[in-house]
Amino acid sequence: MNKRTDRELKIIPNRDLLLPYAVPYFAYVGIASLSQGRIPIEINYILKIIIVPFLLYWAWKWYAPITGPKKPIGSVLYGIVFGIAGLVIWCLCMVPFMDSSSEPWTRTEFFLKLFTASLIVPVFEELFIRGYILRAAFQWDVNRQNNKIASPLNETLDHNSINEVKPGAWSLMAIGISTIAFTAGHMPVQWLAAVAYSILISILWIIRKDLLSCMVAHGTTNLTLALYVYLTGQWGFW
Repeated sequence: MNKRTDRELKIIPNRDLLLPYAVPYFAYVGIASLSQGRIPIEINYILKIIIVPFLLYWAWKWYAPITGPKKPIGSVLYGIVFGIAGLVIWCLCMVPFMDSSSEPWTRTEFFLKLFTASLIVPVFEELFIRGYILRAAFQWDVNRQNNKIASPLNETLDHNSINEVKPGAWSLMAIGISTIAFTAGHMPVQWLAAVAYSILISILWIIRKDLLSCMVAHGTTNLTLALYVYLTGQWGFW
């Protein structure tokens, strides 16, 4: 895989970067839609495990570094702490909407979902939501406040690159837009939890100024949530 230099990455406009950032996310969503009685759940997850990492490998040369100005070990530790906090927040927000009649997954289904949710989902989802959407929304927010720019959206897509955004940069508008995008990828009963969780991870992005901490937090939450529902039988949380 050819690696691009920092200079080459910075000059790629957002319109051209949208495809590599979005394709793994929408491939996962598309494969998930096949589980609606068309193929067995086990096959569905096996397809995700094969196809999505392949797409991430293909697109990796276009991604900005997932590490930031702070030490990676610190980001990992912050990610674990925020991930556990995210578990608590998710469960508290889900309690009013939880379906107590949810059926348990089979052992095979559970471990396939555990692997996918803990190791694959955090990577492509954080790359797309915090890596692309939040940063592009931040640039659009800056552009729309500049009266000299006729079309802030076109300026953002065609003349800006998210790779130029300073790590940890944010605005309320950027957090709001990325939170809406994150929430839209969840079921309606999960919307309150998804909003709260997305804001938490955005705060982590601001504090640690990297995607590594966000990915670790996301993976930690999914892993601990899976273990919690498996041990307690509260399948409605997952």
